[in-house]
Amino acid sequence: MVFYCMDTFELLQRLSVALAIGLIIGLERGWQSREHPEGGRAAGLRTHALCALLGGVWGAIAQTKGVDGVLALGLAFSAFSAAIIVFRYRETAHEGTFGATTVVAAMLAFTLGSFAVVGDVQAAAAAGVAVAGLLSLKRVLHDWLIRLSWDELRSALVLLAMTCVLLPLLPNHTVDPWSAINPFELWLMTIMIAAISFVGYAAIKFAGIGAGAVIMGVAGGLTSSTAVTMTLSKLAGEHPGENRALGAGIVLSWATMMMRVLLIVAFVNFALVSKLVAPLGLAGAALTGIGLYLTRKKPAGRFPAKVELSNPFEFSTVLTFGALLTLVAVMTKVATAYAGNVGAYALAAISGFADVDAITLSMSRLGIGELGADVAARAILIVVTVNTFSKACLGWMTGGFGIGRNLFATAAAAIAAGLLGYFITAQW
Repeated sequence: MVFYCMDTFELLQRLSVALAIGLIIGLERGWQSREHPEGGRAAGLRTHALCALLGGVWGAIAQTKGVDGVLALGLAFSAFSAAIIVFRYRETAHEGTFGATTVVAAMLAFTLGSFAVVGDVQAAAAAGVAVAGLLSLKRVLHDWLIRLSWDELRSALVLLAMTCVLLPLLPNHTVDPWSAINPFELWLMTIMIAAISFVGYAAIKFAGIGAGAVIMGVAGGLTSSTAVTMTLSKLAGEHPGENRALGAGIVLSWATMMMRVLLIVAFVNFALVSKLVAPLGLAGAALTGIGLYLTRKKPAGRFPAKVELSNPFEFSTVLTFGALLTLVAVMTKVATAYAGNVGAYALAAISGFADVDAITLSMSRLGIGELGADVAARAILIVVTVNTFSKACLGWMTGGFGIGRNLFATAAAAIAAGLLGYFITAQW
């Protein structure tokens, strides 16, 4: 706590923030218990607002009393908490329920109200919004826990533990003769890819079959547009009359992949974004336009479609991608050392048949200085182009001529749009 004498205007500002924090938290609490009769709940909108204001007033008093004020503030918080606990106990006893959320929310309102006066007012306000947001997600979080399997939870916990414990201990410098393997950077990028992929994985898992091909395509593009392509192409082969509807999901997964590549590049080497935003943006826009056009054809019925994706937080999946990323990093170094820019382009073309992320990360790192931004950008565009073409081939082989013809035409349009964007960028 910082002891200083604030003027009246600043004090009123801070008390206003304290009141706003209580109102935000109280608004959520009051909405949750809006069906309860007046006097039938321990704390609602007004109570939480008053709790936060009470905390702010005690914080203002503590500011003027030095160490004694700190002790008084602690005693006030203890007395306040005891009163809230008693009222909440009576409420739960009457209803025959259990729950400590209301008590914790009221305690946080008091504490953040005090913090708004005696500490960082911006941090207090941000924390208040975070508290209200977390409280409002009760149903979503409970549904998520119900659907979460033990293997998924265990994988996430193990990965988080290894990241929080292991990452700070990893050397943040290269450890190999080619200066390609930086354990800290490689693990950090591996975790980043797993986190991005998990967003799509969770969306597909929790949206359910009824979400349709479009949501499956958009969410699947964050994880594996190749898996989406193969799954929906197979369905198109089984239901030829639904080529357009199912093709929409495939095309939108490709568009999402374009944006995913831009996101990865921005995280690793933001300077490259200016060289990639036009080609990838135009290609993504073309794919999005085609995908939205195809959505005009609604599927005749529901298909038992489920994209088979491995949990991106599964430890074996993370280690496999980490090993692939390490291998690509070394191969990129060796290829550029012995074959120059041509080696980087050739490696990108070969990698595009299997994976986009690893070569994108590797080229983004090298583009910071060693390889050059122009070469790195071209290599990334090559891997995206090859990958798009290869997915059209997979769609043809999996779903037949009907869906394959449409995918090849779409891939050609996207590549043409990307080339246009590349030439526009080259003129800048």
